[in-house]
Amino acid sequence: MNDEPVTTPAEGVLVLAATPIGQADDAPPRLVAELAGADLIAAEDTRRLARLAAQLGVDVRGRVTSYFEGNEAARTPGLVERLVAGGRVVLVTDAGMPSVSDPGYRLVAAAVEAGVRVTSVPGPSAVLAALAVSGLPVDRFCFEGFLPRKAGERSRRLQALAGEERTLVFFEAPHRTAAALAAMAEAFGPERRGAVCRELTKTHEEVRRGGLADLAAWASAGVRGEVTLVVTGADERSPVTDAAALRAAVEAEEAGGRTRKEAIRTVATGLGVPKRTVYDAVHGVGAGR
Repeated sequence: MNDEPVTTPAEGVLVLAATPIGQADDAPPRLVAELAGADLIAAEDTRRLARLAAQLGVDVRGRVTSYFEGNEAARTPGLVERLVAGGRVVLVTDAGMPSVSDPGYRLVAAAVEAGVRVTSVPGPSAVLAALAVSGLPVDRFCFEGFLPRKAGERSRRLQALAGEERTLVFFEAPHRTAAALAAMAEAFGPERRGAVCRELTKTHEEVRRGGLADLAAWASAGVRGEVTLVVTGADERSPVTDAAALRAAVEAEEAGGRTRKEAIRTVATGLGVPKRTVYDAVHGVGAGR
């Protein structure tokens, strides 16, 4: 009879660790413990990780590997193998929670598929921080991430959201902020309320609130730093009927390949507006031409 003890492999775990979006002092104590105890740390930017570890006084003993948009597909299988073998893998991105407009989803999905436990270290989030300081309704909201870079695609995305009643949150690059706000003013109406939250939690934090047209005019002078945009939802009692916004919506649909008739029907259905109202806006009926 074999009396040798039966051993089972250690349980691997994937830890999604939120990192500060501005000040290192915002890091939770558990982040320090996870960085120090990880078998392997997958970092969006290994140099940023090294700086953060130095600021937090962490002695990183585990192996560190890069894991970013350009290599995550290639690196994911190896990380899953390490997890299945019992490793404790910590995933960090440049700021905030991994997988929220950052690398992470692909690895989480693969780990779940492999039966690996996934947990998180909660911490700073630009989405929640912006909502909290925006002054806009926060009881119901949706996160839309980054808007498309191309003007036509961006316009179509915004037109699809014009009737959304929940508060909207977007990430945006500083050099595209003015154009994004102008497109929002066109799609949602110039008076729709919004907030531009810049450099949240950092030394030069700034929150600019106002109508979308006014915010677009302000941003036209240039915006610097990390930007999160918050826009109040549509008032269900006040559907989008501004002629300029309706024309822009139809033009965006036509740019996507629809005929004018199809575009008018799509916009009317999407915004809950009578087709005749959209038709009149497109053809200038009642505009005194």
